[in-house]
Amino acid sequence: MNDAAPHPPHPPHVRHVLVLPDRDAAEEVAEDLTERFGVAEEPQLVRDALAGEDDAEDAQWLVVVEDPDAAHDPARLHDLAAEHEGWREAE
Repeated sequence: MNDAAPHPPHPPHVRHVLVLPDRDAAEEVAEDLTERFGVAEEPQLVRDALAGEDDAEDAQWLVVVEDPDAAHDPARLHDLAAEHEGWREAE
């Protein structure tokens, strides 16, 4: 008989997506994530053109944060995005 305690379940891998109004805001948020939140893996910045719009001025920027240990509080991430006129996309 094995007396070893069962391993606790590993938290699910989470991907946070923060939506920002422009590239400058996205770059600032990515920098804040590293400095204030201690995000180990560099966030990805992705240009997200709005449907039917070809003009670069009509693009939102996404900051994608991989969170393999589900360690980052979604509410705090939303607040950070809101400081830059953005939001955290609920999955």
